[in-house]
Amino acid sequence: MEVLNKETSETAVKKNFLEEIIENDLASGKHSTVMTRFPPEPNGYLHIGHAKSICLNFGLAKQYGGKTNLRFDDTNPVKEDTEYVDSIKEDIHWLGFDWANEFYASDYFDQLYEWAEQLIKAGLAYVDDQTQEEIRKGRGTVQQPGVNSPYRDRSVEENLDLFRRMKAGEFEDGSKVLRAKIDMAHPNMLFRDPLLYRIIHCSHHRTGDKWCIYPMYDYAHGQCDSIEHITHSICTLEFDVHRPLYDWFIEKLGIFPSHQYEFARLNLTYTVMSKRKLLELVKNNYVSGWDDPRMPTICGIRRRGYTPESIRNFAATVGVAKRDNLIDLSLLESCLREDLNKRSNRYMVVTDPVKLVITNWKDQDGSGVEYCNGVCNPEDPQAGTRAIPFGPELYIERADFMEEPPKKFFRLKPGGEVRLKYSYIIKCEEVIKDSEGNIIEIRCTYDPDTKPGTGTWRSVKGTIHWVSATHCKKVHLRLYDRLFTQADMGGIPEGEDYKNFLNPDSLVECDALAEPALLQDISGIAVQFERNGYYIKDKDSTEDLLVFNKATGLKSSF
Repeated sequence: MEVLNKETSETAVKKNFLEEIIENDLASGKHSTVMTRFPPEPNGYLHIGHAKSICLNFGLAKQYGGKTNLRFDDTNPVKEDTEYVDSIKEDIHWLGFDWANEFYASDYFDQLYEWAEQLIKAGLAYVDDQTQEEIRKGRGTVQQPGVNSPYRDRSVEENLDLFRRMKAGEFEDGSKVLRAKIDMAHPNMLFRDPLLYRIIHCSHHRTGDKWCIYPMYDYAHGQCDSIEHITHSICTLEFDVHRPLYDWFIEKLGIFPSHQYEFARLNLTYTVMSKRKLLELVKNNYVSGWDDPRMPTICGIRRRGYTPESIRNFAATVGVAKRDNLIDLSLLESCLREDLNKRSNRYMVVTDPVKLVITNWKDQDGSGVEYCNGVCNPEDPQAGTRAIPFGPELYIERADFMEEPPKKFFRLKPGGEVRLKYSYIIKCEEVIKDSEGNIIEIRCTYDPDTKPGTGTWRSVKGTIHWVSATHCKKVHLRLYDRLFTQADMGGIPEGEDYKNFLNPDSLVECDALAEPALLQDISGIAVQFERNGYYIKDKDSTEDLLVFNKATGLKSSF
């Protein structure tokens, strides 16, 4: 956000609270450099909320001359897979960032185990034989203190023996856990003897079968930050109640004092961000996959036609807040339009065609075709022009003609004139209908002196787009809309199934007719279908038929 200083007439940049913290830490000498990290769990695909976190962590480190580590929180082998690891790395690179080091929580399993034994020896951890349900009940409630486990007072020697036997694989899943010994009456429920390790007999994607006990997030996260000397561990707001426990482990172990800071997570209208819900949508075929263009996943919005520049601009526009809020999806679309408007090539595509015949057409050279000069991108003079074939038979949008138009209808009507974009002015002379009264052909005359760059220029109020009936190419369009009908998906009443709000019209498909130059576009980004919106060629395209996904319209319809 820029604020104008009236006294100096200079533009000052207002810093967010994280920038203020970092600058104070550097100025005071608390830290000599900035080290951040992005720590995803590889149990799913990243979404737009993660994109904001990526931009923040990598952006802050770059801003202050520091570095960012990529660290995979791979502490639950049941849900994790190298497929997700690869997709996460691809998404980060696509967003335009690179990491200083690639680490995994599993890199530190030996050290985390040694620290767990250190806590046992200090009388700060014990092995508990209670079931998961018994542990849950024993924690109490916010109003009621918890109850000590009957195994809480085991001796150090017994706890060490049992923990080492857990590591050796002597016990079944769920039969024992290692818990911190803190305070079962603590007002912060997370301090009521939190779990440190659980038994999981499952092959890990990196360590194989070496381990059958795995650390919990709350135990491992702060220590991993400490090992890497992370100076500013930036998390979303729901982790603020975890911060005291994060600090407790670091203090008791006497290790590098990494510190956690929280910012508001990204919540978008008409969207869910829960990995569990997104996975359900994929598994039950409500969408075509993780990269379905209706999904909020980074691979989904990339396939939709979003650019990394638009996502980074969106993250900067949303900014960094301390309180959760709901961001309108139209802001994200606006950031995309702003970027594509500067860089996208333009083409004419007719989605609901009706034939238009020029009855007084004069073939100048006997070829049956002449070419109009179309501007590739009016925002970029370097983009040049394109040749558009023109002839006596064209297709225009059916909606661009009305027999009985309302006032201020500046498109084609009986006896009326419009300009065909990049081409001549035409006048409607006759309308041909079939036996059922449907318009099948519009017959017009053209003024041969009105082609741009030649003849005498005159102006008419309406300009419509078109394609040559002889030269146009068929393409297939996928028109995407909001995946849900409810704006605030977080505000659904308790017990209501979020899937009841799926939008049945979130995908509409149709064929269209395009000028031939569209098929030769190799820009790699979404293009603009003039007077329609922005579209990107989809991976489902074949040599016989190109498929285009609609990224967004030319202006917001919400």
